[in-house]
Amino acid sequence: MTQRQILQAMSGLMAGMFVAILAGTVVSNALPTIIADLGASQSSYTWVVTAELLAMTATVPLWGKLSDLFNKKLLLQLSLLMFVIGSLLAGFSHDTTLLIFSRVVQGIGAGGLTALAQVVMAAVIPPRELGKYSGIFGAVFAVGTVAGPLIGGVLVDTDWLGWRWCFFIGVPFALLAIALLQRTLKLPTVRRQVRIDWLGAFLIVAGVCALLIWVSLAGNQFDWASWQTAALVLGGVLLLVLAVLVEARADEPVIPLDIFRNRTVTLTTVASLLVGVAMFGGTVFLSQYFQVSLGKSPTVAGLMSLPMILGLLVSSTVAGQLISRTGKWKGYLVAGAVVMTVGLALLSLIDADTHFGLLSLYMAVLGVGVGMLMQNLVLAAQNDVPAAELGAATSVLSFFRSMGGTIGTSVLGAILANRVADETAKGLEKAGAAGGAEGGSGGGHSVPDMSTLPAPMREIVEHAYGVATAELFLVATPFALLALVAVVFLKEKPLKTTSGMERLAEEAAAAGAAPDQDRTTPVV
Repeated sequence: MTQRQILQAMSGLMAGMFVAILAGTVVSNALPTIIADLGASQSSYTWVVTAELLAMTATVPLWGKLSDLFNKKLLLQLSLLMFVIGSLLAGFSHDTTLLIFSRVVQGIGAGGLTALAQVVMAAVIPPRELGKYSGIFGAVFAVGTVAGPLIGGVLVDTDWLGWRWCFFIGVPFALLAIALLQRTLKLPTVRRQVRIDWLGAFLIVAGVCALLIWVSLAGNQFDWASWQTAALVLGGVLLLVLAVLVEARADEPVIPLDIFRNRTVTLTTVASLLVGVAMFGGTVFLSQYFQVSLGKSPTVAGLMSLPMILGLLVSSTVAGQLISRTGKWKGYLVAGAVVMTVGLALLSLIDADTHFGLLSLYMAVLGVGVGMLMQNLVLAAQNDVPAAELGAATSVLSFFRSMGGTIGTSVLGAILANRVADETAKGLEKAGAAGGAEGGSGGGHSVPDMSTLPAPMREIVEHAYGVATAELFLVATPFALLALVAVVFLKEKPLKTTSGMERLAEEAAAAGAAPDQDRTTPVV
């Protein structure tokens, strides 16, 4: 593909990636309104969030493996179509049962987009040139992650739109992506007669779902030390042990276990997991801090995240360009991990009285670090695996990053709720008020309605959320430090100058069996 063709295909990939990220973030500020409008319970609130995240995280490895076996373009369009169906179902939902089901469909589609967009990039762009494009993708990821809550807040605050447009807004982007990919993405059809390891796939999905349901609901729906915890953890671990045994014997495993013999893949996977815990676990509660502790509206809370977006945009784009120009990548990963750790440590100093200028600086530092680190971990792994395993390697990194985010969000959310309750109780005791910290934690996930609280109580809750949010960043900082350790032990290898498709042809030729490419008929 020429440079112009690559840029055209990239437009479709970027639209698809933006849709995938937006699906998970746009509802965060809108959920209280959605649940109230549907007359649902706190349990439903949790499942609307958890269902999409579970489906996306659990299916990423499956999409990655399918991309190594079947037509990547068709799979990418199929995942976009699933996202469209899920979004329309969610937008027209009149009860939480349909809404939760639609979020599962959305999540499966988003899982495909998360894995396949990067796999397709690696197939058509050599690693040496991939840095600058990965930088653009990192910027898209940043905008979708941080701007989603802003868009959701604006839609909810706009009377003539409402919360249903939080789901409808992604549909035109997805349809545009399908059309652009059909027009611009040209990939050879590689035919491989294989048996898919459906048993391994089922065991992986079931085991991961059991563990993710545990970390998502523990501390909220049931205690961390309870029979539900024991059942989910033991069941999840047993299923994953069985999955490992099945995968070790399968001809075409969903996650090839020998991929972890590669030092680069193992270290980047560990780093991705830790980045997920630190970044998602730390930043997901910023919107709540803005609204509760600083007293801002959903729209303003979204706007206040802009310094982090800008930091991510600038650092991911600049680092990507420099990596492509110099061919050196490890220094940017190490620098990104250091800056991310510093940013989280600085954010652990905030409270209810922190000046927005200082807060903006701290968020920008965190954004710069994440921008240099996150996408370039994928680049390092893709550069060091056989082309036949590009899909598996890419999806493994995406899977562990998503799982880290889920674990971080759940565990840190429980810490936040407990700390808010403790600080509120202390504040009430200091003020001489009787009773406990009722309503202090806001029910774990829900945000207290500050406008209904009397001034003295409002000050206590604002202080409690300020202290608790700072503690979350303090807890997240060691995870970023561990990610730095993993990155330091990476061995820098020269970036390859051939694309994934060219490498696949070379590997097949070396094995004495060139891939069967049908160039006489239109490619799907």
